Amino acid sequence: MLEEASIYNLIPTEEEKKIKQARYNSKFRDNVKQEYVSGRGDHKTMGQAKVPAPTTDNFLKKRTKDVILPRDLPPDQQFKYPDEERRRPQVPRKDDKPLMGLKTSKNFITTNAVQNITSVPRQPQKVYVDTRGGHKNLLEPSGLEPVYTNKKDFGETPKYLIRRRDEMQRAQEEYDAYVAEHFRRGAMKSLTADERAAILKGLKQNWEEIHDQYQGLSVVPDTAPKKNRKERMEAEMKQLERDIETVERHKIIYIAN
Repeated sequence: MLEEASIYNLIPTEEEKKIKQARYNSKFRDNVKQEYVSGRGDHKTMGQAKVPAPTTDNFLKKRTKDVILPRDLPPDQQFKYPDEERRRPQVPRKDDKPLMGLKTSKNFITTNAVQNITSVPRQPQKVYVDTRGGHKNLLEPSGLEPVYTNKKDFGETPKYLIRRRDEMQRAQEEYDAYVAEHFRRGAMKSLTADERAAILKGLKQNWEEIHDQYQGLSVVPDTAPKKNRKERMEAEMKQLERDIETVERHKIIYIAN
C-alpha cells in the first residue's frame, strides 16, 4: 500500500522490452528432414507403406512349413554341444531296436563279493552338536580338533623364517665389516656407555625445563606472541622426544668425524 501511494509512482516509466534469445537449431536438422522425406525406415514398426505383389515363382511349396529337428539334419549341419563327449547317450527312439543275443562270461556275484571284501570301509564324518535340537556342524573346520599339532613338521621353524634369519645375519656381518673398516681408518668412533647416558640425561633435563615453562603459559593464547611461543615450545618438546626415543632405541651410537 505504501508503494502505491508513493509520489514516484506518478512519474510514467518506459516499459522494458525483453529481448528473446535466438532459437536453437540443431546442426542435424537438415539431415533429419531429408531422411524423413526420403521415406527411410517407413516400415520399421507399422509395416510397409505398399506391400509388393508376390512373384509367380515365389509360391508356397510342399513341406516348407515342416519343423526340422536337429537330428534330421545332415551330419555336417548338425548342432553339437561343447561337452558332447562327456554327455550321456540319448534316450533311444521308439523305432530303435535293442541289440539281441549279447552274452557275457562275467560272474557278477563273484565280482561284487571281491569288491566288497577288498574295499576300504568308509570312515564316519566327525561332527559336533551345539544345540539340544541336534544341530550338527563339521568338527575339522571348527578348530576344536588338533589338526595342526598332528602334522609331521609341527613345532619346526618354517623355511622362510630360516631364510630371513640368514639374510639378517648376513646383512649384520656386512654392516659390522663396514663399521670396522671406518674404525680402522679413524673416520668413525662410537659413544661409550657414560657418554650415551650423559646425552640422554641432558635431553631429558632440557625437556623438563621446557615442559615447566609450558605449564606456566596461559590457558588461552589471546595474542599472537603467546600463540607463537606456545607453538615453538611444543615443536621443541616433540623434537626432544624424538631424540630421546632414538638414543634409547639404539644401544650403540657411532659418530662420523
